[in-house]
Amino acid sequence: MVPFAGISCCLSAAALYLLGRSSGRDVDNLKSVIRVSNLKDLAQLLDATGKVLPLVVTVSGRVGSDTPISCEYSGLRGVIVEQTAEQHFLKHNDAGSWIQDSALMLSMCKEVPWYLDDGTAHVHVVGARGASGLVLTVGSEAFEESGRSLVRGTLDYLQGLKMLGVKRIERVLPTGTPLTVVGEAVKDDVGSIRIQQPHKGPFYVSDKTIDQLIANLGKWSRIYKYASVGLAVFGIYLLTKQALKGYMDRRRYCEMRKR
Repeated sequence: MVPFAGISCCLSAAALYLLGRSSGRDVDNLKSVIRVSNLKDLAQLLDATGKVLPLVVTVSGRVGSDTPISCEYSGLRGVIVEQTAEQHFLKHNDAGSWIQDSALMLSMCKEVPWYLDDGTAHVHVVGARGASGLVLTVGSEAFEESGRSLVRGTLDYLQGLKMLGVKRIERVLPTGTPLTVVGEAVKDDVGSIRIQQPHKGPFYVSDKTIDQLIANLGKWSRIYKYASVGLAVFGIYLLTKQALKGYMDRRRYCEMRKR
């Protein structure tokens, strides 16, 4: 009999170990980035080292933009706005009962050029939606009930549906939000500095400080490794138990044949 439980535990332990190692490498990468206290110093730092090696830095400041987006529902002004609309309904299943379900109707995102400003200078941030750690604020969440017309209700009922309404959610990165960005600093042809995703290295856009990011990744790295050891021990126990059981069964069978 194949010991599926023991093998599954050992494979899960290996996967968690790899996750722990990956998180550990991320911690080392974050510890190695250059910390820039004032954005005004970034230009001088780029002139000194940026032409030799890619300059991966961590900077902090508040979100700003020359052309912010005015949010349709929340009234906030932001630089990244995501809107989703979900149709919620009751569905008639094969058992004859009604179950609640939903379907995505709309998903759209708008982004305008934006920068970080710490009072000494500002740097543009490019490709933030592909960065780790970016969390958008829920600016507005509303539920619009469906109309109760007789014709529409009858048609939906014949199709096995009861329309409940539409849930609209608006997520936004508001202007003025304090952020920490980890990425590659580059200077374009006109001398403007931007932070972008490096070809190799960490890329974070987060409301946490660099020290909080390092501490959080370190915690998860330890959790993955401890869980890996626990699952490996349990998997080996199950495999050993199965092997001993098979050995004892074969031994009893041989003794019975001799008798």
